[in-house]
Amino acid sequence: MDDQDLVRAGLAALLRAAPSVEAVYEAASGEQAVTTAATHRPDVILMDIQMPDMDGIAATSRILSGACNPMPRILILTTFDLDEYVHAALLAGASGFLLKTTPAERLFAAIDAVAAGDLPFTSSITRTLIRHYIQQQPLVLRAGSDTALTPREQDVLRLVGHGLDNGDIAERLHLAEGTVKSHLHRAMTKLNLTSRAQAVAFAFQSGLVRP
Repeated sequence: MDDQDLVRAGLAALLRAAPSVEAVYEAASGEQAVTTAATHRPDVILMDIQMPDMDGIAATSRILSGACNPMPRILILTTFDLDEYVHAALLAGASGFLLKTTPAERLFAAIDAVAAGDLPFTSSITRTLIRHYIQQQPLVLRAGSDTALTPREQDVLRLVGHGLDNGDIAERLHLAEGTVKSHLHRAMTKLNLTSRAQAVAFAFQSGLVRP
């Protein structure tokens, strides 16, 4: 979903050539993105931020609020690595935040990751969230009813808060990467968290990680 024809066409061509992508739909505005998502129910949506009619953050919120299970995963793809965009995308429920300068192979890996239930985002967002926490402007997150985390779930969340990816966490805790994903998924479900970035924010706000 991008308002620039050339950018959108280029991304669509790349995605259609990817072996793991079955279908590609395009939208040139926020309103079109919402309509297209409701009509075709894609697994993963690449969403630009600055679009006519409705920006990508509002479109993300609209899509997720009206979606049925399985919920689509939305990757914010933008030129602007700005704090306010990161926070707004996080609170809207986006599953990741990538820059348009991201290499194609990394973009494909991120799409495959979110489709499989992982929640990738750039390391710069971890630093943004830490800086936001240190400035005493915490994000307001609503936890689920069952928030009792096991010791291993706490270990995984703590390392997520330090910015480690699943592979690094698996190596640090001597676990299989799939086991790390399972622990993280259960912890996020208990806490009603929808993105890895929210997990980072929770790790700081709860005291699992201290700046």
